Amino acid sequence: MNLNYEAAVANRGNQARIKKVFQRAEQGEKLTIGFLGGSITQGALASDPKLCYAYRVYEWWCKTFSKAEFVYLNAGIGATDSQFGCARVESDLLAYRPDFCIVEFSVNDASTLHYLETYEGLVRRIYGAAWQPAVLLVHNVCYDNGSNAQLMHGKAARYYELPSVSMQSCIYPELVSGRLENRTITPDDLHPNDYGHELVASVITYFLGKTLEDIENGEEPPALKEEPLTANAYQHSIRYRNDNAAPVLNGFIPDQAPQGGITDIFKKGWTASEKGASIVFEVEGSCIGVQYRKTIQLPAPVAELILDGDDEHPFVLDANFDETWGDKLVLDTVLEHGEDKLHRVEIRLKETHQQDQLPFYLVSVIASGKSRGAG
Repeated sequence: MNLNYEAAVANRGNQARIKKVFQRAEQGEKLTIGFLGGSITQGALASDPKLCYAYRVYEWWCKTFSKAEFVYLNAGIGATDSQFGCARVESDLLAYRPDFCIVEFSVNDASTLHYLETYEGLVRRIYGAAWQPAVLLVHNVCYDNGSNAQLMHGKAARYYELPSVSMQSCIYPELVSGRLENRTITPDDLHPNDYGHELVASVITYFLGKTLEDIENGEEPPALKEEPLTANAYQHSIRYRNDNAAPVLNGFIPDQAPQGGITDIFKKGWTASEKGASIVFEVEGSCIGVQYRKTIQLPAPVAELILDGDDEHPFVLDANFDETWGDKLVLDTVLEHGEDKLHRVEIRLKETHQQDQLPFYLVSVIASGKSRGAG
Protein backbone atom coordinates (compact mmCIF):
# COMPACT_ATOMS: atom_id res chain seq x y z
CA MET A 1 0.00 0.00 0.00
CA ASN A 2 1.46 3.33 -1.07
CA LEU A 3 0.47 5.65 1.74
CA ASN A 4 1.16 9.37 1.76
CA TYR A 5 3.54 9.14 4.69
CA GLU A 6 4.40 12.83 4.66
CA ALA A 7 0.74 13.63 5.25
CA ALA A 8 0.92 11.51 8.40
CA VAL A 9 3.36 13.91 10.07
CA ALA A 10 0.93 15.93 12.17
CA ASN A 11 3.72 17.80 13.97
CA ARG A 12 7.43 17.53 13.24
CA GLY A 13 8.24 19.05 16.59
CA ASN A 14 11.70 19.03 18.08
CA GLN A 15 13.43 15.74 17.32
CA ALA A 16 16.58 16.27 19.40
CA ARG A 17 15.72 13.71 22.07
CA ILE A 18 14.91 11.04 19.47
CA LYS A 19 18.22 11.74 17.72
CA LYS A 20 20.08 11.38 21.01
CA VAL A 21 18.51 7.95 21.47
CA PHE A 22 19.62 7.09 17.91
CA GLN A 23 23.18 8.12 18.78
CA ARG A 24 23.16 5.99 21.92
CA ALA A 25 21.80 3.05 19.90
CA GLU A 26 24.60 3.45 17.34
CA GLN A 27 27.07 3.26 20.23
CA GLY A 28 25.60 -0.10 21.27
CA GLU A 29 23.85 0.89 24.49
CA LYS A 30 21.01 -1.02 26.13
CA LEU A 31 17.80 0.96 25.59
CA THR A 32 14.15 0.53 26.56
CA ILE A 33 11.45 1.21 23.96
CA GLY A 34 8.18 1.95 25.77
CA PHE A 35 4.56 2.20 24.67
CA LEU A 36 1.63 3.60 26.67
CA GLY A 37 -1.89 3.52 25.30
CA GLY A 38 -5.15 1.64 24.94
CA SER A 39 -6.23 -1.56 23.26
CA ILE A 40 -4.52 -0.82 19.93
CA THR A 41 -1.20 -0.45 21.74
CA GLN A 42 -1.93 -3.55 23.80
CA GLY A 43 -2.30 -5.38 20.46
CA ALA A 44 -6.04 -6.02 20.26
CA LEU A 45 -7.06 -8.15 17.25
CA ALA A 46 -3.50 -8.84 16.15
CA SER A 47 -3.28 -12.60 15.64
CA ASP A 48 -0.01 -12.71 17.56
CA PRO A 49 1.47 -10.22 20.07
CA LYS A 50 4.50 -9.86 17.82
CA LEU A 51 2.30 -8.64 14.97
CA CYS A 52 0.91 -5.59 16.78
CA TYR A 53 2.15 -2.16 15.75
CA ALA A 54 4.13 -1.67 18.97
CA TYR A 55 6.21 -4.82 18.57
CA ARG A 56 6.78 -4.04 14.89
CA VAL A 57 8.15 -0.62 15.86
CA TYR A 58 10.37 -2.28 18.48
CA GLU A 59 11.62 -4.64 15.74
CA TRP A 60 12.51 -1.60 13.60
CA TRP A 61 14.81 -0.41 16.37
CA CYS A 62 16.41 -3.86 16.64
CA LYS A 63 16.98 -4.17 12.89
CA THR A 64 18.16 -0.58 12.43
CA PHE A 65 20.69 -0.61 15.27
CA SER A 66 22.21 -4.09 15.35
CA LYS A 67 24.89 -3.18 17.92
CA ALA A 68 22.39 -2.05 20.55
CA GLU A 69 20.36 -4.12 22.98
CA PHE A 70 16.68 -3.23 23.25
CA VAL A 71 14.03 -3.93 25.86
CA TYR A 72 10.38 -4.00 24.74
CA LEU A 73 7.94 -2.41 27.21
CA ASN A 74 4.28 -2.51 26.23
CA ALA A 75 2.08 -0.69 28.76
CA GLY A 76 -1.11 -0.72 26.71
CA ILE A 77 -4.39 -1.51 28.48
CA GLY A 78 -7.62 -1.80 26.49
CA ALA A 79 -10.56 0.55 27.07
CA THR A 80 -8.50 3.03 29.12
CA ASP A 81 -7.86 6.73 28.61
CA SER A 82 -5.21 9.34 29.37
CA GLN A 83 -6.88 10.19 32.69
CA PHE A 84 -6.11 6.67 33.89
CA GLY A 85 -2.76 6.97 32.13
CA CYS A 86 -1.80 9.81 34.47
CA ALA A 87 -2.50 7.59 37.47
CA ARG A 88 -0.56 4.57 36.22
CA VAL A 89 2.26 6.07 34.16
CA GLU A 90 4.73 5.92 37.05
CA SER A 91 4.21 2.24 37.88
CA ASP A 92 3.55 0.92 34.37
CA LEU A 93 6.02 2.96 32.31
CA LEU A 94 8.35 5.38 34.08
CA ALA A 95 9.46 2.90 36.74
CA TYR A 96 11.32 1.10 33.92
CA ARG A 97 13.08 4.31 32.77
CA PRO A 98 12.21 4.05 29.06
CA ASP A 99 14.50 5.87 26.65
CA PHE A 100 11.94 6.26 23.87
CA CYS A 101 8.18 6.44 24.49
CA ILE A 102 5.15 6.32 22.26
CA VAL A 103 1.91 7.70 23.74
CA GLU A 104 -1.33 6.57 22.06
CA PHE A 105 -4.74 7.62 23.42
CA SER A 106 -6.39 9.49 20.56
CA VAL A 107 -9.25 7.00 20.04
CA ASN A 108 -9.71 6.41 23.77
CA ASP A 109 -9.98 10.08 24.74
CA ALA A 110 -12.87 12.24 23.63
CA SER A 111 -12.12 15.51 21.84
CA THR A 112 -12.87 17.68 24.88
CA LEU A 113 -11.07 20.15 27.12
CA HIS A 114 -11.14 17.57 29.93
CA TYR A 115 -9.05 15.20 27.84
CA LEU A 116 -6.76 17.97 26.67
CA GLU A 117 -5.99 18.50 30.35
CA THR A 118 -5.48 14.82 31.20
CA TYR A 119 -3.40 14.28 28.06
CA GLU A 120 -1.28 17.31 28.85
CA GLY A 121 -0.71 16.03 32.37
CA LEU A 122 0.42 12.68 31.00
CA VAL A 123 2.73 14.26 28.43
CA ARG A 124 4.26 16.56 31.04
CA ARG A 125 4.83 13.64 33.40
CA ILE A 126 6.72 11.63 30.77
CA TYR A 127 8.62 14.45 29.07
CA GLY A 128 9.58 15.92 32.43
CA ALA A 129 11.18 12.69 33.70
CA ALA A 130 14.68 13.25 35.04
CA TRP A 131 16.46 11.11 32.41
CA GLN A 132 14.79 13.06 29.54
CA PRO A 133 13.13 10.29 27.50
CA ALA A 134 12.24 10.90 23.86
CA VAL A 135 8.50 11.11 23.21
CA LEU A 136 6.51 10.46 20.02
CA LEU A 137 2.74 11.00 20.04
CA VAL A 138 0.59 8.69 17.90
CA HIS A 139 -2.94 9.59 16.80
CA ASN A 140 -4.95 6.53 15.81
CA VAL A 141 -8.40 6.95 14.27
CA CYS A 142 -11.86 5.40 14.03
CA TYR A 143 -11.93 4.02 10.49
CA ASP A 144 -15.67 4.34 9.94
CA ASN A 145 -15.95 8.09 10.50
CA GLY A 146 -12.42 9.45 10.96
CA SER A 147 -13.00 10.60 14.53
CA ASN A 148 -10.36 10.91 17.23
CA ALA A 149 -9.07 13.40 19.80
CA GLN A 150 -6.29 14.75 17.58
CA LEU A 151 -7.75 18.26 17.59
CA MET A 152 -7.13 18.45 21.35
CA HIS A 153 -4.08 16.23 21.57
CA GLY A 154 -2.45 18.17 18.75
CA LYS A 155 -2.56 21.33 20.85
CA ALA A 156 -0.35 19.63 23.43
CA ALA A 157 1.97 18.33 20.71
CA ARG A 158 2.51 21.78 19.26
CA TYR A 159 2.81 23.54 22.61
CA TYR A 160 5.51 21.17 23.85
CA GLU A 161 7.16 20.81 20.40
CA LEU A 162 6.60 17.04 20.43
CA PRO A 163 6.66 15.03 17.21
CA SER A 164 3.35 13.38 16.33
CA VAL A 165 2.02 11.18 13.54
CA SER A 166 -1.59 10.66 12.51
CA MET A 167 -3.52 7.80 10.94
CA GLN A 168 -6.38 10.26 10.38
CA SER A 169 -4.43 12.07 7.67
CA CYS A 170 -2.65 9.07 6.19
CA ILE A 171 -4.58 5.78 6.38
CA TYR A 172 -8.13 7.08 6.74
CA PRO A 173 -8.09 9.05 3.44
CA GLU A 174 -7.32 5.78 1.63
CA LEU A 175 -10.59 4.36 2.98
CA VAL A 176 -12.58 7.47 2.05
CA SER A 177 -11.22 7.36 -1.50
CA GLY A 178 -12.03 3.66 -1.88
CA ARG A 179 -8.42 2.73 -2.60
CA LEU A 180 -8.46 0.66 0.59
CA GLU A 181 -11.38 -1.35 1.95
CA ASN A 182 -12.16 -1.05 5.68
CA ARG A 183 -12.28 -4.80 6.25
CA THR A 184 -8.84 -5.15 4.72
CA ILE A 185 -7.34 -3.46 7.78
CA THR A 186 -9.94 -3.66 10.58
CA PRO A 187 -12.84 -5.97 11.47
CA ASP A 188 -14.62 -3.41 13.67
CA ASP A 189 -13.52 0.00 12.31
CA LEU A 190 -11.42 0.63 15.41
CA HIS A 191 -8.89 -2.13 16.09
CA PRO A 192 -6.45 -2.96 13.30
CA ASN A 193 -5.98 -6.52 12.11
CA ASP A 194 -2.47 -7.78 11.32
CA TYR A 195 -2.30 -5.76 8.11
CA GLY A 196 -3.74 -2.72 9.85
CA HIS A 197 -1.11 -2.95 12.58
CA GLU A 198 1.53 -3.24 9.85
CA LEU A 199 0.30 0.00 8.27
CA VAL A 200 0.24 1.84 11.60
CA ALA A 201 3.78 0.65 12.32
CA SER A 202 4.92 1.74 8.86
CA VAL A 203 3.70 5.29 9.50
CA ILE A 204 5.69 5.44 12.74
CA THR A 205 8.85 3.87 11.33
CA TYR A 206 8.69 6.16 8.29
CA PHE A 207 8.88 9.14 10.62
CA LEU A 208 11.68 7.54 12.64
CA GLY A 209 13.58 6.73 9.45
CA LYS A 210 13.31 10.31 8.19
CA THR A 211 14.49 11.57 11.57
CA LEU A 212 17.46 9.20 11.41
CA GLU A 213 18.38 10.52 7.94
CA ASP A 214 18.46 14.00 9.47
CA ILE A 215 20.49 12.99 12.52
CA GLU A 216 23.36 15.36 11.72
CA ASN A 217 21.03 18.35 11.82
CA GLY A 218 21.58 19.18 15.47
CA GLU A 219 19.14 21.02 17.69
CA GLU A 220 18.68 21.34 21.40
CA PRO A 221 15.61 19.76 23.04
CA PRO A 222 13.25 22.28 24.62
CA ALA A 223 12.91 22.29 28.39
CA LEU A 224 9.53 21.41 29.84
CA LYS A 225 7.51 24.61 29.84
CA GLU A 226 6.76 25.86 33.32
CA GLU A 227 3.35 27.25 32.36
CA PRO A 228 0.89 24.56 31.24
CA LEU A 229 -1.81 24.98 28.61
CA THR A 230 -4.59 23.96 30.98
CA ALA A 231 -5.26 23.94 34.73
CA ASN A 232 -3.12 20.79 34.67
CA ALA A 233 -4.67 19.18 37.73
CA TYR A 234 -3.98 15.61 36.53
CA GLN A 235 -0.21 15.57 36.10
CA HIS A 236 0.22 14.37 39.66
CA SER A 237 -2.30 11.61 40.32
CA ILE A 238 -2.28 8.94 43.01
CA ARG A 239 -4.18 5.69 42.60
CA TYR A 240 -5.37 4.14 45.86
CA ARG A 241 -5.68 0.34 45.90
CA ASN A 242 -5.54 -2.20 48.69
CA ASP A 243 -1.74 -2.39 48.55
CA ASN A 244 -1.24 1.32 49.35
CA ALA A 245 -4.44 2.41 51.13
CA ALA A 246 -6.20 1.57 54.39
CA PRO A 247 -9.83 2.74 54.05
CA VAL A 248 -12.46 2.09 56.70
CA LEU A 249 -14.25 -1.13 55.73
CA ASN A 250 -17.78 -2.13 56.59
CA GLY A 251 -18.66 -5.18 54.50
CA PHE A 252 -16.08 -4.55 51.77
CA ILE A 253 -13.33 -7.18 51.50
CA PRO A 254 -9.84 -6.63 50.02
CA ASP A 255 -9.08 -8.76 46.98
CA GLN A 256 -5.77 -10.43 47.80
CA ALA A 257 -5.47 -12.53 44.63
CA PRO A 258 -2.16 -11.93 42.82
CA GLN A 259 -2.27 -9.69 39.77
CA GLY A 260 -1.12 -11.32 36.54
CA GLY A 261 0.33 -8.23 34.83
CA ILE A 262 -1.09 -4.77 34.22
CA THR A 263 -3.85 -6.01 31.90
CA ASP A 264 -5.27 -8.14 34.75
CA ILE A 265 -7.34 -5.11 35.67
CA PHE A 266 -9.73 -6.38 38.34
CA LYS A 267 -7.16 -6.89 41.06
CA LYS A 268 -5.96 -5.13 44.25
CA GLY A 269 -9.42 -3.69 44.87
CA TRP A 270 -12.31 -4.41 47.21
CA THR A 271 -15.54 -6.41 46.79
CA ALA A 272 -18.93 -6.31 48.51
CA SER A 273 -22.23 -8.15 48.02
CA GLU A 274 -24.53 -7.02 50.83
CA LYS A 275 -26.76 -3.97 50.59
CA GLY A 276 -25.50 -1.28 52.98
CA ALA A 277 -21.85 -2.36 52.84
CA SER A 278 -19.55 0.67 52.78
CA ILE A 279 -15.94 1.75 52.36
CA VAL A 280 -14.55 5.18 53.29
CA PHE A 281 -11.40 6.90 52.03
CA GLU A 282 -9.75 10.19 52.87
CA VAL A 283 -7.82 11.50 49.86
CA GLU A 284 -6.22 14.83 49.04
CA GLY A 285 -6.64 16.70 45.77
CA SER A 286 -8.89 18.86 43.60
CA CYS A 287 -10.01 16.07 41.25
CA ILE A 288 -11.28 12.64 42.27
CA GLY A 289 -12.07 9.61 40.14
CA VAL A 290 -13.38 6.17 41.02
CA GLN A 291 -12.73 2.95 39.13
CA TYR A 292 -15.10 0.00 39.33
CA ARG A 293 -16.21 -3.00 37.29
CA LYS A 294 -19.17 -2.90 34.96
CA THR A 295 -20.13 -6.47 34.14
CA ILE A 296 -22.13 -8.17 31.40
CA GLN A 297 -23.16 -10.82 33.94
CA LEU A 298 -26.54 -9.36 34.87
CA PRO A 299 -28.04 -8.39 37.20
CA ALA A 300 -25.26 -6.64 39.09
CA PRO A 301 -25.13 -4.48 42.23
CA VAL A 302 -25.50 -0.71 42.23
CA ALA A 303 -23.47 1.49 44.56
CA GLU A 304 -23.45 5.17 45.33
CA LEU A 305 -20.59 7.49 46.16
CA ILE A 306 -21.04 10.23 48.74
CA LEU A 307 -18.44 12.98 48.54
CA ASP A 308 -17.71 15.01 51.67
CA GLY A 309 -20.91 13.84 53.34
CA ASP A 310 -23.26 15.22 50.68
CA ASP A 311 -25.98 12.57 50.95
CA GLU A 312 -28.38 14.62 48.84
CA HIS A 313 -26.23 14.43 45.70
CA PRO A 314 -24.74 10.93 45.50
CA PHE A 315 -22.94 9.64 42.42
CA VAL A 316 -24.44 6.38 41.11
CA LEU A 317 -21.96 3.58 40.36
CA ASP A 318 -24.04 1.06 38.38
CA ALA A 319 -22.18 -2.21 37.77
CA ASN A 320 -24.68 -3.35 35.10
CA PHE A 321 -23.04 -3.15 31.66
CA ASP A 322 -25.32 -3.05 28.62
CA GLU A 323 -22.60 -4.08 26.13
CA THR A 324 -21.71 -7.66 25.18
CA TRP A 325 -17.96 -7.54 24.51
CA GLY A 326 -16.93 -8.11 28.13
CA ASP A 327 -16.57 -6.53 31.54
CA LYS A 328 -15.25 -2.97 31.58
CA LEU A 329 -13.02 -1.02 33.94
CA VAL A 330 -14.95 2.24 34.35
CA LEU A 331 -13.37 5.49 35.49
CA ASP A 332 -15.93 8.06 36.65
CA THR A 333 -14.89 11.59 37.59
CA VAL A 334 -16.77 12.65 40.71
CA LEU A 335 -14.89 15.90 41.38
CA GLU A 336 -13.07 18.14 38.92
CA HIS A 337 -11.34 21.40 39.88
CA GLY A 338 -12.88 21.39 43.31
CA GLU A 339 -11.19 22.62 46.45
CA ASP A 340 -7.68 21.22 46.75
CA LYS A 341 -7.97 19.68 50.19
CA LEU A 342 -8.59 16.45 52.07
CA HIS A 343 -11.86 14.91 50.89
CA ARG A 344 -14.01 12.13 52.35
CA VAL A 345 -15.09 9.53 49.80
CA GLU A 346 -17.71 7.01 50.92
CA ILE A 347 -18.94 4.22 48.64
CA ARG A 348 -21.86 2.06 49.74
CA LEU A 349 -24.06 -0.53 48.13
CA LYS A 350 -27.58 0.76 47.59
CA GLU A 351 -29.00 -2.09 45.49
CA THR A 352 -28.27 -5.82 45.33
CA HIS A 353 -30.19 -8.74 43.85
CA GLN A 354 -30.57 -12.36 44.81
CA GLN A 355 -29.53 -13.32 41.28
CA ASP A 356 -26.34 -11.20 41.25
CA GLN A 357 -23.63 -13.17 39.45
CA LEU A 358 -20.70 -11.15 40.79
CA PRO A 359 -20.06 -8.85 43.75
CA PHE A 360 -19.54 -5.12 43.30
CA TYR A 361 -15.85 -4.61 42.55
CA LEU A 362 -14.23 -1.31 43.52
CA VAL A 363 -10.89 -1.19 41.72
CA SER A 364 -9.44 2.10 42.97
CA VAL A 365 -9.93 5.70 43.95
CA ILE A 366 -7.75 8.24 42.12
CA ALA A 367 -6.90 11.66 43.55
CA SER A 368 -5.29 14.37 41.46
CA GLY A 369 -4.31 17.97 42.01
CA LYS A 370 -1.45 20.39 42.40
CA SER A 371 -1.09 19.31 46.04
CA ARG A 372 0.08 15.94 44.69
CA GLY A 373 3.40 17.39 43.53
CA ALA A 374 5.19 20.38 42.06
CA GLY A 375 4.51 21.69 38.59
